[in-house]
Amino acid sequence: MTTSSSTKPTGAPTVAVTPVPLLDLKRQYLTIKDELDRAVLNVLDHGKFILGPEVKELEAKIAEYSGCKYGIGVNSGTDALLISLHALGVGPGDEVITSDFSFFASAGVISRLGARPVFVDIEADTYNMDPAKLEGAITDKTKAIMPVHLYGQMADLDPILEIAGKRSIPVVEDGAQCIGARYKYKDKDKLCGSLGILGCFSFFPSKNLGGIGDGGMIVTDDEKLADLCRIMRVHGSKPKYYHKIVGYNSRLASIQAAALLVKLPHLQKWTEARQANAAYYDKRFSSSKIVTPVVKDYSTFHIYNQYTIAVDNRDELWAMLKERKIGAEVYYPVPFHQQECFAELGYTDKDFPVSTKVASSVISIPIFPELTESEREIVAEAVLEISG
Repeated sequence: MTTSSSTKPTGAPTVAVTPVPLLDLKRQYLTIKDELDRAVLNVLDHGKFILGPEVKELEAKIAEYSGCKYGIGVNSGTDALLISLHALGVGPGDEVITSDFSFFASAGVISRLGARPVFVDIEADTYNMDPAKLEGAITDKTKAIMPVHLYGQMADLDPILEIAGKRSIPVVEDGAQCIGARYKYKDKDKLCGSLGILGCFSFFPSKNLGGIGDGGMIVTDDEKLADLCRIMRVHGSKPKYYHKIVGYNSRLASIQAAALLVKLPHLQKWTEARQANAAYYDKRFSSSKIVTPVVKDYSTFHIYNQYTIAVDNRDELWAMLKERKIGAEVYYPVPFHQQECFAELGYTDKDFPVSTKVASSVISIPIFPELTESEREIVAEAVLEISG
């Protein structure tokens, strides 16, 4: 007697597997396919592939969208941070303060300039830099402060700017995950990137406003800094072949700008779809042990680049979601003070109790705009079953 290959052992649990991706960029592409294709083909037709007319147009529109005067298109969000700090004169012997919990670029660019990254622990609810810990990190070597707006909610900039202002320390906003987010500052809604001396954005494909490859943008109201950043992105030359400084090869490609110009008018509705998905999860998880994102009063427009929850059994949840083919990711499993490349800084877990705990408990689940109602129900049911 033969046994069918589909026969399951007696008592084995039966779980229907309906794959749900963490992100599906093709779905978004199909909604704007004709317009996006035409924009890309237009660049191929005119042949101005680097810093072409689309780049100049995008710079103006992103600056306006962010409430700033100037935009400088660069090759990536990482380069936006790097060039911004370099333009402020950060170099060997200097210190730059940033969050202990972020994507590696936030700390890596500081080290690449020969400066010392100084980390500050995070708030237990927003996962952004804790302003109460900032003052103790400042020394006479502090050259800049770089708060990170994580997951789509701006850090609490009011106290950060006050502390920095008393010491004339420039603030650079790492807004890679936060374009379009708003913050109530002195009773006015201020856009991400408009409160620091420089603001930095990433157009990595997974961002709310994502390109079809790498790309980034610096925004500022400071004309001299804007001009310096433009010079730095082309090897430090002005005019061409004449170099007063050593810069970078960080020019934004015209095809990236063309794609972003097509996507920008859709950004508001895409963000609103993310917010609707977040509201659904908030309601589904409200009576559970799952810790959902906290939206502060000062955060007047959370863009939900990620929907990040905290659970006691994070690794078990992650493994089970993978088994059920439900997309999930941990942003970020290793805080900066634990990274091997920063061991020489001498930090320990006791210096950063919050980020150490958060790194072992957070996980992000699907929230992209094209997520269907049935898909988000599948995700919520699975999370509640395993961690609720």
